[in-house]
Amino acid sequence: MSDKERDAKAKVAEAAPEATPGIPQPPFDLEKLGAISTDILAESSKVGAAYIGAIESGEKTSLVPDESADLAKTLGAVAEYWLKDPARLVEVQKNLSLDMINLWSSMLKKVHGEEAPPAVEMPAKDNRFADPEWNEHPYFNFLKQAYFIGSQFANTLVDKAEDIDPHTKKKAGFYMRQLASAFSPSNFIMTNPELLRATIEQKGENIARGMKMLAEDVAAGKGEIKLRQTDGTAFEVGVNLATTPGKVVYRNDLIELIQYTPTTEKVFARPLLIVPPWINKFYILDLNPEKSFIRWAVSQGLTVFVISWANPTEKHRTYDWSSYMEKGPLAALDEIEAITGEKSVSAIGYCVGGTLLAATLAWLAQTRRPKRISAATFFTTQVDFTHAGELLTFVDEDQISAVEQLMARVGYLPGAKMASAFNMLRPNDLIWSYMVNNYLKGKSPPPFDLLFWNSDSTNMAEANHSFYLRNCYMQNTLAKGEMKLGGKTLDLKRVTIPIYNLAAKEDHIAPAKSVFVGSKLFGGPVTYVMSGSGHIAGVINPVAKPKYQFWTGGPVEGEFENWVARAKETAGTWWPHWLAWLTEGDKLVPARMPGDDGRKTLADAPGDYVRVKA
Repeated sequence: MSDKERDAKAKVAEAAPEATPGIPQPPFDLEKLGAISTDILAESSKVGAAYIGAIESGEKTSLVPDESADLAKTLGAVAEYWLKDPARLVEVQKNLSLDMINLWSSMLKKVHGEEAPPAVEMPAKDNRFADPEWNEHPYFNFLKQAYFIGSQFANTLVDKAEDIDPHTKKKAGFYMRQLASAFSPSNFIMTNPELLRATIEQKGENIARGMKMLAEDVAAGKGEIKLRQTDGTAFEVGVNLATTPGKVVYRNDLIELIQYTPTTEKVFARPLLIVPPWINKFYILDLNPEKSFIRWAVSQGLTVFVISWANPTEKHRTYDWSSYMEKGPLAALDEIEAITGEKSVSAIGYCVGGTLLAATLAWLAQTRRPKRISAATFFTTQVDFTHAGELLTFVDEDQISAVEQLMARVGYLPGAKMASAFNMLRPNDLIWSYMVNNYLKGKSPPPFDLLFWNSDSTNMAEANHSFYLRNCYMQNTLAKGEMKLGGKTLDLKRVTIPIYNLAAKEDHIAPAKSVFVGSKLFGGPVTYVMSGSGHIAGVINPVAKPKYQFWTGGPVEGEFENWVARAKETAGTWWPHWLAWLTEGDKLVPARMPGDDGRKTLADAPGDYVRVKA
C-alpha cells in the first residue's frame, strides 16, 4: 500500500461515526464501505434511468398536468387567510412557541436524568415510533415530540381557517395529512434510531438492497414507484388464490360469469348472483379456503354465480354505465335463468358493484319483470354520496376534468392511479411504512394474500369512470332520482324488494353513516347491519376465525348516531345472520352442476379475465 493510500485510509477512519448511546459501532471497513457505496450509486443510477426512460417512451403519465399545482393552490388559500390578519397569525404562533419552550424545558430535564412528562399529547399507539429509543434517548424523543407539535400546529392552521369554502378546507386537511406523513422523522435514516442502528450494523448494505428494489419498482411502475406491499412471487390466481371449484358458463367482451360447483346434495332454489366492483378483482371474496365467502356460501347450499369483469383496454373506452348494466347484471340474469330455470334470483353487490346493482334494481322496477331480483344484499355500498368520506377530496371540476383528459389519451384510467388514491387514505400504513421497510431497511415485504389482491389493480373504462365520478360523487344523481340509465330515469323508491344493507364501522371508502342514509332511499324493507372493522375486513370475516363483531338495531329511522346508540352488538361474524335472512322461506332442490343445462362450459374457475394485469 502506498503512503498516499495509507493517508487516505487514515483520514476516512478518523471521519468514521463516533459512538452514539444506544447505537452500536461495528469495526470500520474501508473496502466494504467502498464496495457498498459503489452498489448504492449503481442502483441509484438505475432509478434515474428507469424514470427518464419512461418519460422518453411516453409511458409515464401524470394524473393531472401538474400534480403539485392543486396542492399549492389549496394550501395557498389557507395561508392567505392567516396572512390577511397578522394579529391572528401571531396569536396562533404564540401557542406553537409555548409548546416548543415546554419541549426544550422537558428535554433539559431528561438530559439531567430527571423525569419529564411529554410537552405534547402523544397518540396511544403509533407503529412508526415503536422503537424504545424514541422515548429513552433525548435526541430522538425531542424529534418525536417536535414532530407532533408541528403536525398539530399545521392541522390547527387548517381547522381554524375561516372564510374558506368547505371543499377547499377538506382538501387542505387531506394535503396537510399527506405532508405530515411524508415529513415524519421516522422516514429518514439520521432521525430514526432503528434505521440508523440498522445502517451502521449492516455498513450500508440495507441502503444498497433498498436502492435495488427502488430501481425495480420504478421500472415496474413505468417511471413512477409501484410500491411493493407484499412478495408478489408467493401467489398465483387459480393456484393458491381464487381456488373454489367452478366453471365459466358465459362470456362476453365485458364479463365472464362463473358458476361454482355445489358441495351439498340439495341447494336452495333461488340462485345467488354476486356483482363485485370493477375497481378491484372479484377474488377478494375467494382469497383462500379459510377466508373465502364464496366457498362458504356454496357450502351452505347456495347456487353461486359471480361476475368477473374484464380489465378494460382502449377498446372499452365507450362502455358507460348502461353498457355495464346491460353486459353485466342483465346479461348474467338471462344466463342464470337459462341455466337454472329460475326466473328470480338473489343478488349481492359489493362497493361500486353494489351501486350499479342498486341502479339496475331501479331500472328493473320500471319493466315488466321488476322482481327478476327478489332480494338484494349490499356490501359497503353507497347510493347516496353526501357523506362519502375522504374520497370526496378528489372530486371537483378541476380534478375530474384532469382525470378525463388522461383517460381521453389512453381510453381508460390506469389501475395504478386508483390504487394510489386508495393508499393515500391511509398513508402511514399503506405508503410510508413500506417506503421505510423496502428502501431504507432493505427488506422485502412478507407474503400477504390481501395485499397481493390490493396490488392486483384494474383499469377503469373512460366512459364508465367519468359517469361514476360525475353522477355519483359530484352530482349524487341516484340519490336525487335524476340518474338516467338505459333510457330510464331511476327512482330508488320504486325498489320494494327486501334489502340487507351491510356497512362497516371503520370504513373510509363507504362510511357507515353514508350507507345508513342511503338505506332510507329504498321503497321496501331494509335490514341495516354494521360490522366491525373496515371496507374489506368488515366483509371478509369468516365463520371459522371471526375477528370482528356486528350490530343490528331495527328499522332504518332517525339519525345514524341514535341507531348506533340503541343497536345490539353480537360477537362474531354477520355471515350466519345474513344467511338466515336470505334463505327464509326458500325451498330446497337437487344441486345444480355447471354444465347440467347441456351447454359447454368455457373454462375452469376463476376464468381468464381475472388473470389479465393492468
